[in-house]
Amino acid sequence: MQKDIEITLLPHEVEQTEVINQKLAETLKLPGSRIKGYEILKRSIDARSRKVIFRLQVKVFVDEEAIPEVYTINYKNVSDAKPVIIIGAGPAGLFAALQCIENGLKPIIIERGKDVKQRRRDLAAINKQGLVNTESNYCYGEGGAGTYSDGKLYTRSNKRGDINKVLQVFVNHGAEADIAIDARPHIGTNKLPHIITSIKDTILNAGGEVMFDSRMTDILIEFGKVKGIEINFEEKLFADDAILATGHSARDVYELLNSKNILIEAKPFALGVRIEHPQGIIDSAQYHCDIRSEFLPPAYYSLVEQVGARGVFSFCMCPGGIIAPCSTGENEIVVNGWSPSKRNNPYANSGTVVQVTLNDVQGYDPLRMLHFQSEIEKMAFEAGGGNLVAPAQRMVDFVNNKLSIDLPKNSYLPGTKSSMLDNILPDFVSDSLRAALPLFGKKIKGYYTNEAILVGVESRTSSPVRIPRDKETYQHPQVKGLYPCAEGAGYAGGIVSAAIDGINCANAILNAS
Repeated sequence: MQKDIEITLLPHEVEQTEVINQKLAETLKLPGSRIKGYEILKRSIDARSRKVIFRLQVKVFVDEEAIPEVYTINYKNVSDAKPVIIIGAGPAGLFAALQCIENGLKPIIIERGKDVKQRRRDLAAINKQGLVNTESNYCYGEGGAGTYSDGKLYTRSNKRGDINKVLQVFVNHGAEADIAIDARPHIGTNKLPHIITSIKDTILNAGGEVMFDSRMTDILIEFGKVKGIEINFEEKLFADDAILATGHSARDVYELLNSKNILIEAKPFALGVRIEHPQGIIDSAQYHCDIRSEFLPPAYYSLVEQVGARGVFSFCMCPGGIIAPCSTGENEIVVNGWSPSKRNNPYANSGTVVQVTLNDVQGYDPLRMLHFQSEIEKMAFEAGGGNLVAPAQRMVDFVNNKLSIDLPKNSYLPGTKSSMLDNILPDFVSDSLRAALPLFGKKIKGYYTNEAILVGVESRTSSPVRIPRDKETYQHPQVKGLYPCAEGAGYAGGIVSAAIDGINCANAILNAS
C-alpha cells in the first residue's frame, strides 16, 4: 500500500532518516514496523513564521518494499535518419536534439561558439582583462547562456510540457537527484559544464552531430520552404526542417531575418540593474535570525511592486552568487548573475528591472526595441570607462540622486565605477526603481541600505524581438520548416521552459512529417 502525505521537519531533521520514519508513522497513526520505506516527492522551505521549517510531500510504502522508480530513455541510433538542423546549442537546442533522437530523426546542431573546454579561456579573458570574444562568451558556446546562468530550474511552465522529464534528463547526465524534489531546484554554475558535455555526448553517441565555431549566416529558402542554412558565409548544410534556437542575444539573426523580409515583431522586455547585498542581510531578514543556521541554504527572495502603470520586479535572484559580465559585443555592458552549487559566496544578487513597453519606443521598425536595448548597453560601457568596468551606485545614494563617494566591495570581477545611473537609464526606469526600492525595504528588513550596490545594466531579461509561429504547427507563418524556438524567439524564459520548447518543436517536426 502506498500513501502520499505531507510532513514538516525542523532544518536539522531533514537528513535524519529515523526522524522522518517516526514522523511518517505518527502522521499515519501506524506502528513504525509497517513503514517499509518512503520517497520524497517535493521539498520546500517555509519561513513565514519565526520558526523556519521544511515541508515535505512524501510517498510512504506501507507493508510493501519501496522500489525506486528509475527514469531511463532509450536513445536509438539515428545516424542514417532524416536530418533536422538545430541552430544553437543552448538548453532548447540540446533538448530538441534529444527529442529528435527519440523521434527517430537525426539532429545536426550548429553552434557559433566553442565547446565548454575552449570556452573557459574566453570567459577568463572577459573577467580578468575585460576582453569580449564576440563568438565565445557567457552567451555563446556549448550549452549557450544556460551553461553559466546558475542552473536555476524553477519554472511556472507546467502546462507547456513535462517538467519532470527535463529534470530527470539532467539527473541522468550528472545533476544531483535533489533537483527533482526541491521547490526551487538549482544545479550550480560549477556543475553545469560537465552536465552539458554529457548531454552532448549522448547526442553524438546516438548518431547526432554537433558543429562548433559554426555561425549561421543565411537561411536557404525556396518557394516559402526551408532548404538548409549557410554556415560562416561559405559552407551549406541542407535539410527540410530547421529549429531556430539561437537565444535572445543573437542580434545578427534578427537582422538576417529582417533583411530577408521574414516576419519578426518588436517585443516588450524589461530593463534595470543588478542589485547586490551582503548575503547575511538577506539571511537575517528571511530567516528571522542574526546568523543563518548551518542546516539552511542561503536565503532567496522575490520582490514585485507596481509603480503607477509599471511593474518593478526582481529577476534571476542568486543567493551566494556573483555578478557576471555577459556582453556579447564590443563596447557594451551587460550584467547577469549566477551561483555555484553550494551558493557559498558572500553576496546575494538579483536583477531588478522595470517593464519597457512598445509605447516607450516610438516607430514601426521591428528592431526598434533591440536598438533601444543596445543604446543603453553602449552608454553603460562609456560610463564605466572601458574594459567592461560597470557603472554602479549605492542604493540609498541612487534613490537620493547622489553620486556615491565610494562603492562597497562586490563580486563583479572586471570592476565597478561610481556613476550616476540616471545618466544611463531612461527616466521612466530610474523613476520606477527610485519609487520601488524603499518599498522593497519595507518587505525585507535591511534591504534598503547603502551597503547594497546597483550595477548597470541588466538589459537581457528576455528577447526584445519575437519571431512569430503558428500555435499548432510551431512553424513560422511565412516559412514552412522553420521552427522559431525558446528565448530567442520570445517563447521561453529560463532553462526548463527553453528545454520544454525545444522538445515541443522536435515533436512538431515529427507530427508534420
